[in-house]
Amino acid sequence: MTGGPDHTPWPAADAARYRALGYWQGQTFGTWLTGLAEAYAERTAVVGVSAEGGEQVRWTYAELDDRAHRLAAGFVERGIADGQRVIVQLPNVAEYVPVIFGLWRAGALPVFALPAHRRSELTHFAAHAEASAIVTVGEHERHDFAAEARAVAGDVPSVRNVFVVGEAEFAELAAAEPKELPDPDPSGLAFLQLSGGSTGMSKLIPRTHDDYLYSVRESARICRLRPESVYLVVLPVAHNYPMSSPGILGALHAGSTVVLSPRPDADTAFGLIESEGVTMCGVVPPLAAAWVQAAARTTRDLSTLEVLLVGGAKCARELAERIEPALGCRLQQVFGMAEGLVFYTRLDDPDELVLSTQGRPISLDDEIRVVDPDNPEASSDDVVEPGQAGALLTRGPYTIRGYYRAAEHNATAFTPDGFYRTGDLVRFHPSGHVEVVGRVKEQINRGGEKVAPEEVENHLMAHPDVVDAAVVGMSDDYLGERTCAYVVPADGAEPAEAELRRFVRERGVAAFKVPDRVVLTGEFPTTGVGKTSKRELRALLAAQAKNG
Repeated sequence: MTGGPDHTPWPAADAARYRALGYWQGQTFGTWLTGLAEAYAERTAVVGVSAEGGEQVRWTYAELDDRAHRLAAGFVERGIADGQRVIVQLPNVAEYVPVIFGLWRAGALPVFALPAHRRSELTHFAAHAEASAIVTVGEHERHDFAAEARAVAGDVPSVRNVFVVGEAEFAELAAAEPKELPDPDPSGLAFLQLSGGSTGMSKLIPRTHDDYLYSVRESARICRLRPESVYLVVLPVAHNYPMSSPGILGALHAGSTVVLSPRPDADTAFGLIESEGVTMCGVVPPLAAAWVQAAARTTRDLSTLEVLLVGGAKCARELAERIEPALGCRLQQVFGMAEGLVFYTRLDDPDELVLSTQGRPISLDDEIRVVDPDNPEASSDDVVEPGQAGALLTRGPYTIRGYYRAAEHNATAFTPDGFYRTGDLVRFHPSGHVEVVGRVKEQINRGGEKVAPEEVENHLMAHPDVVDAAVVGMSDDYLGERTCAYVVPADGAEPAEAELRRFVRERGVAAFKVPDRVVLTGEFPTTGVGKTSKRELRALLAAQAKNG
């Protein structure tokens, strides 16, 4: 396995076992797409809005493959090859798909930035990865991405090229004559993703062709994608979830059609579901809650939608129970991380497990340990009793063994025997399904009593006037921390704080779990992929406390 100071490889014995079991098939993304183009040549692969002209485009698998070949040749002609890192910051435009395959065919490593990232973050990614180029767009959603990319190039000496989709130079690059190029090492790095970045700047996550394609193939199988499926992308496409769970890559693996939505709102998405016959889509819980509300008043035909995946964060049971009645489709919960491990509920799971858990892991060789959450140095041997909540550790055939160029951080993020400390609090059911309790660092210590925010959020969301809830800790001189519940009310509702606190209390919870404070808000601050940003909510409380 290719390794080195930048990348922690799987131990040789584990790598050999994963190959022998057929998990790793020695295939690169470039050769994989060629095979798909041969199998599904005239089927529609990608539907989306073009950044070049703003019109909707439809590309078959054969056309996608041709575009990727031409872009690969164009990148190589401009010196992009041989393991060079290239930041890709594109919104949900059709060109995203051939760009990433073109880079893979050229032997380059995409570094997947989100549209929400700005100069400070891009500069960090470019410097840390020693990126040689940036691929972006011009002005989009009132932000000049091209100008920002060029500013980053001025800050980071390694960045020698900025390619702007829609400009003449990119058009020339995309029109290059295809050429035969050497296939990269499938066990070597394919790309770098970004960690959640709960502390400081995001870490870079190194993924290989072998390990990621295994996750993609299994995700497509578990989600029962087929050539007739139509997969809608509403979240930022570069995020791990819409990339591979099952995402655009899982859809392509099955010969399905990928539809890229420029926006995630219900009006836009429902229109595409109706016009394109969408069968599957993946959303985060806040977006699912908004869609549930919108479904009651839409005139769009959503009857083709078969499955709504909800992931990126835990889906509260109270929200889960509303999805199928509101949208008329099957709920499939997904819980995973860009570092690797992914859980899915299965489409034939009993309803109770679909509503109350986040599923089972992809692989029989996903090794799982649930350890003492109060011991940050707990080893993979320090497991809790069955059914007890604890901190999740994992290793397996598609979970990294170390972050990119982060030896010091890796010493604490991984156990000596290679288990990744996910930071998630979980509880396993006898069926093997996992229930996510929360995050180790989000657990609130209220005078010695531990409060799991998700539990309180579930109770709040059972109230008929509550659409969404987020519970965070706020500093307190006496107890150390108290709890504050931010609540998004249903349209036209204004439940009183006392009413909501009484509602939680009457559901039979311990008194220390009843929110100390309830704040109504129109919406939550979100991360770049649309998840609720509890970090911003905590910062807001801290600022309010400081200002009296």
